[in-house]
Amino acid sequence: MLNIQEDKWTLTNIIIGITIALYLVQTNVFTYGPLLMGLNIYFTEAGFLWQPLTSMFAHGGLGHLAMNMFVLYQFGNLIEKYRGKKELAIIYFVGGVLTSLLSYLYIYYLDHQVNLVGASGAICVLLGYIAYFDKYQRKGIITWILIISVAPLLIGLPIAWYAHFIGLGLGFVFGIIRKRTLINR
Repeated sequence: MLNIQEDKWTLTNIIIGITIALYLVQTNVFTYGPLLMGLNIYFTEAGFLWQPLTSMFAHGGLGHLAMNMFVLYQFGNLIEKYRGKKELAIIYFVGGVLTSLLSYLYIYYLDHQVNLVGASGAICVLLGYIAYFDKYQRKGIITWILIISVAPLLIGLPIAWYAHFIGLGLGFVFGIIRKRTLINR
Protein backbone atom coordinates (compact mmCIF):
# COMPACT_ATOMS: atom_id res chain seq x y z
CA MET A 1 0.00 0.00 0.00
CA LEU A 2 1.33 3.42 -0.95
CA ASN A 3 1.79 5.98 1.78
CA ILE A 4 1.16 9.29 0.01
CA GLN A 5 1.14 12.33 2.24
CA GLU A 6 -0.09 15.60 0.89
CA ASP A 7 0.79 18.96 2.35
CA LYS A 8 -1.97 20.01 4.75
CA TRP A 9 -0.66 23.57 4.71
CA THR A 10 -1.73 24.36 1.19
CA LEU A 11 -2.50 27.98 0.43
CA THR A 12 -6.10 26.92 -0.13
CA ASN A 13 -6.32 25.47 3.38
CA ILE A 14 -4.72 28.61 4.82
CA ILE A 15 -7.28 30.79 2.99
CA ILE A 16 -10.05 28.59 4.39
CA GLY A 17 -8.63 28.95 7.91
CA ILE A 18 -8.38 32.73 7.58
CA THR A 19 -11.92 32.90 6.20
CA ILE A 20 -13.29 30.90 9.12
CA ALA A 21 -11.36 33.06 11.61
CA LEU A 22 -12.62 36.29 10.02
CA TYR A 23 -16.16 34.94 9.98
CA LEU A 24 -15.84 34.40 13.73
CA VAL A 25 -14.55 37.97 14.09
CA GLN A 26 -17.41 39.24 11.92
CA THR A 27 -20.04 37.50 14.01
CA ASN A 28 -18.54 37.79 17.51
CA VAL A 29 -16.28 40.84 17.73
CA PHE A 30 -17.85 43.63 15.71
CA THR A 31 -21.34 44.84 16.55
CA TYR A 32 -21.94 45.65 12.90
CA GLY A 33 -19.56 43.06 11.45
CA PRO A 34 -21.50 42.28 8.29
CA LEU A 35 -21.87 45.99 7.45
CA LEU A 36 -18.21 46.70 8.16
CA MET A 37 -16.83 43.67 6.32
CA GLY A 38 -19.44 43.24 3.58
CA LEU A 39 -19.45 45.30 0.40
CA ASN A 40 -22.14 47.95 0.52
CA ILE A 41 -22.82 51.61 -0.20
CA TYR A 42 -20.47 52.57 2.66
CA PHE A 43 -17.56 51.61 0.39
CA THR A 44 -17.79 54.99 -1.33
CA GLU A 45 -20.17 56.90 0.92
CA ALA A 46 -18.18 56.39 4.14
CA GLY A 47 -14.74 55.49 2.74
CA PHE A 48 -14.78 51.84 3.82
CA LEU A 49 -12.07 51.04 1.26
CA TRP A 50 -11.29 47.61 2.71
CA GLN A 51 -14.68 46.18 1.76
CA PRO A 52 -13.81 44.75 -1.70
CA LEU A 53 -11.31 42.47 0.06
CA THR A 54 -13.07 41.80 3.38
CA SER A 55 -16.38 40.94 1.70
CA MET A 56 -14.66 37.77 0.44
CA PHE A 57 -14.18 36.67 4.07
CA ALA A 58 -17.57 37.73 5.47
CA HIS A 59 -20.49 35.31 5.13
CA GLY A 60 -24.22 35.29 5.71
CA GLY A 61 -24.27 32.28 8.03
CA LEU A 62 -22.65 28.95 8.79
CA GLY A 63 -24.33 27.20 5.84
CA HIS A 64 -23.11 29.88 3.44
CA LEU A 65 -19.59 29.65 4.89
CA ALA A 66 -19.53 25.84 4.81
CA MET A 67 -20.75 25.61 1.22
CA ASN A 68 -18.23 28.18 -0.03
CA MET A 69 -15.32 26.60 1.85
CA PHE A 70 -16.22 23.14 0.53
CA VAL A 71 -16.11 24.37 -3.07
CA LEU A 72 -12.96 26.42 -2.41
CA TYR A 73 -11.29 23.34 -0.93
CA GLN A 74 -12.04 21.30 -4.04
CA PHE A 75 -11.16 23.78 -6.74
CA GLY A 76 -8.54 25.88 -4.94
CA ASN A 77 -6.46 22.81 -4.16
CA LEU A 78 -6.86 21.64 -7.76
CA ILE A 79 -5.48 24.88 -9.18
CA GLU A 80 -2.78 25.02 -6.54
CA LYS A 81 -1.66 21.48 -7.30
CA TYR A 82 -1.37 22.00 -11.06
CA ARG A 83 -0.51 25.72 -11.31
CA GLY A 84 1.07 26.55 -7.96
CA LYS A 85 0.43 28.76 -4.95
CA LYS A 86 1.34 31.99 -6.70
CA GLU A 87 -1.13 31.46 -9.51
CA LEU A 88 -3.89 30.49 -7.08
CA ALA A 89 -3.21 33.59 -4.99
CA ILE A 90 -3.36 35.88 -8.01
CA ILE A 91 -6.50 34.32 -9.44
CA TYR A 92 -8.32 34.16 -6.10
CA PHE A 93 -7.40 37.51 -4.57
CA VAL A 94 -7.05 39.71 -7.66
CA GLY A 95 -10.06 38.02 -9.25
CA GLY A 96 -12.05 38.27 -6.02
CA VAL A 97 -11.32 41.97 -5.53
CA LEU A 98 -12.09 42.72 -9.20
CA THR A 99 -15.34 40.78 -8.85
CA SER A 100 -16.20 42.85 -5.79
CA LEU A 101 -15.39 46.13 -7.54
CA LEU A 102 -17.47 45.23 -10.59
CA SER A 103 -20.28 43.99 -8.35
CA TYR A 104 -20.20 47.32 -6.58
CA LEU A 105 -21.35 48.94 -9.81
CA TYR A 106 -24.56 46.91 -9.45
CA ILE A 107 -24.90 47.97 -5.82
CA TYR A 108 -24.19 51.65 -6.54
CA TYR A 109 -26.37 52.04 -9.60
CA LEU A 110 -29.15 49.48 -9.07
CA ASP A 111 -29.58 48.50 -5.42
CA HIS A 112 -28.17 50.57 -2.54
CA GLN A 113 -29.66 48.12 -0.03
CA VAL A 114 -27.30 45.26 -0.93
CA ASN A 115 -24.65 44.08 1.52
CA LEU A 116 -22.50 41.70 -0.49
CA VAL A 117 -20.83 38.96 1.57
CA GLY A 118 -19.18 35.70 0.67
CA ALA A 119 -16.34 34.12 -1.23
CA SER A 120 -18.52 32.84 -4.06
CA GLY A 121 -17.53 35.61 -6.49
CA ALA A 122 -13.84 34.76 -6.01
CA ILE A 123 -14.64 31.05 -6.17
CA CYS A 124 -16.50 31.60 -9.45
CA VAL A 125 -13.28 33.18 -10.78
CA LEU A 126 -11.54 29.87 -10.00
CA LEU A 127 -14.37 27.94 -11.65
CA GLY A 128 -14.26 30.14 -14.75
CA TYR A 129 -10.51 29.65 -14.95
CA ILE A 130 -10.89 25.88 -14.78
CA ALA A 131 -13.78 25.94 -17.26
CA TYR A 132 -11.66 27.86 -19.74
CA PHE A 133 -8.94 25.22 -19.72
CA ASP A 134 -11.04 22.08 -19.23
CA LYS A 135 -13.63 21.80 -22.01
CA TYR A 136 -14.94 18.55 -20.51
CA GLN A 137 -15.97 20.29 -17.28
CA ARG A 138 -17.00 23.58 -18.91
CA LYS A 139 -20.69 22.80 -19.44
CA GLY A 140 -21.05 21.35 -15.96
CA ILE A 141 -19.37 24.35 -14.33
CA ILE A 142 -21.45 26.87 -16.26
CA THR A 143 -24.63 24.90 -15.50
CA TRP A 144 -23.73 24.75 -11.81
CA ILE A 145 -23.15 28.51 -11.65
CA LEU A 146 -26.48 29.10 -13.39
CA ILE A 147 -28.23 26.84 -10.88
CA ILE A 148 -26.64 28.39 -7.78
CA SER A 149 -27.35 31.86 -9.16
CA VAL A 150 -30.93 31.50 -10.36
CA ALA A 151 -32.55 28.77 -8.22
CA PRO A 152 -32.25 30.70 -4.93
CA LEU A 153 -33.82 33.75 -6.59
CA LEU A 154 -36.81 31.66 -7.63
CA ILE A 155 -37.54 30.78 -4.01
CA GLY A 156 -36.92 34.32 -2.77
CA LEU A 157 -33.43 34.04 -1.31
CA PRO A 158 -31.19 37.08 -1.67
CA ILE A 159 -28.19 36.03 -3.70
CA ALA A 160 -25.53 37.98 -5.54
CA TRP A 161 -26.11 36.29 -8.89
CA TYR A 162 -24.26 39.12 -10.65
CA ALA A 163 -21.09 38.40 -8.61
CA HIS A 164 -21.23 34.76 -9.74
CA PHE A 165 -21.49 35.73 -13.41
CA ILE A 166 -18.84 38.44 -13.10
CA GLY A 167 -16.50 35.95 -11.38
CA LEU A 168 -17.11 33.34 -14.07
CA GLY A 169 -16.33 35.88 -16.79
CA LEU A 170 -13.20 37.08 -15.03
CA GLY A 171 -12.05 33.48 -14.64
CA PHE A 172 -12.28 33.07 -18.41
CA VAL A 173 -10.29 36.30 -18.86
CA PHE A 174 -7.60 35.02 -16.46
CA GLY A 175 -7.54 31.78 -18.48
CA ILE A 176 -7.08 33.66 -21.76
CA ILE A 177 -4.27 35.75 -20.26
CA ARG A 178 -2.60 32.64 -18.83
CA LYS A 179 -2.83 30.78 -22.12
CA ARG A 180 -1.25 33.71 -23.99
CA THR A 181 1.60 33.93 -21.49
CA LEU A 182 2.23 30.19 -21.88
CA ILE A 183 2.28 30.50 -25.68
CA ASN A 184 4.66 33.47 -25.62
CA ARG A 185 7.28 31.68 -23.50
